Amino acid sequence: MHANGSHPVRPKDRTDQRAELALGALAVTVLLLIAFMVVFVFLKAWPSFSHNGLSWFLPGGNVDEQLTNTFNSPANPNDYAYTMRAWPLLYATALITGIAVVLATAISLLSAMFIVEFAPDAMRRALQPVIRLLAAVPSVVYGLIGILVLVPFVGNHVITESQKESVRYVIQLDGTSVLVGVLVLTVMITPIMVAIVTDALRAVPRQWTEGAAALGINRWRALRTVGLRAARPAIVAAAVLATARALGEAIMLSMVSGSIGFAPNPLDGATFFFEPARTLAATIVDNSEGLSVKPFGQTIYAFAAVLLVSSAFLSFAGWAARQSMRKYTLQAR
Repeated sequence: MHANGSHPVRPKDRTDQRAELALGALAVTVLLLIAFMVVFVFLKAWPSFSHNGLSWFLPGGNVDEQLTNTFNSPANPNDYAYTMRAWPLLYATALITGIAVVLATAISLLSAMFIVEFAPDAMRRALQPVIRLLAAVPSVVYGLIGILVLVPFVGNHVITESQKESVRYVIQLDGTSVLVGVLVLTVMITPIMVAIVTDALRAVPRQWTEGAAALGINRWRALRTVGLRAARPAIVAAAVLATARALGEAIMLSMVSGSIGFAPNPLDGATFFFEPARTLAATIVDNSEGLSVKPFGQTIYAFAAVLLVSSAFLSFAGWAARQSMRKYTLQAR
């Protein structure tokens, strides 16, 4: 100890300080890179939004023709064609993502409950690595299976001739459709949710469910009323992560959903599910070669900006939902 009563700085303390500074600098760098990316995308996208206003988000005309006109804009910047009515793309993104996430959530909850509480030990040990492997499979592999197996099956054996005739003058039904896109996307995001929910259910204190069982409740009801309630923050986190992946999925949906800027009509009945569609992310991939054309590239950046805002709102909503649910978990403890 020094004469003034202070303790000397030990080498270990200086090492900790250097590590803290290095990690802090790294975190700030990552945040700055993210901020730069967001600003860059919105600056590039602004001309498309400013020329269209709120009508950018509304229906009107053929979105594929509008993209073609933008791509073929004259060289004079004053004559750039920015007209865009992106509703079919927004609608397809919300439709395919929403249905897939709802299906994946239901399947993942039931699967996780079975794995944690009812599966035999041998099956449980086999399922865990399989689920993690499925979660890591590249999306293009799912796309290949979809385009080579599901699309021909749906086109040749599920869609009837009367359904094809009913919309022949509007759109061609060949198997690439909302249905196939939803099915393959559900298969893609379900393993992620199963892995997260399974770990969350295992983290629930055993005495909670055992206490419920001691009151005469069977294992299914105890897990459903106690385990799932305690794991709700993790379930929300799994749903947010799965939704974010679904929103950004491009390659697979470009292969199996039809890749046509069309808004499927629910008034068509069951045919609605067999109609093609194209999401925002798939549109970016399908048209990435045109980024060098200035107005066209700015329109593509506008699609990316909408996806960024959607992801931000999704993350905030998930955080708010977890915060509201956490108090119930604390009370239970």
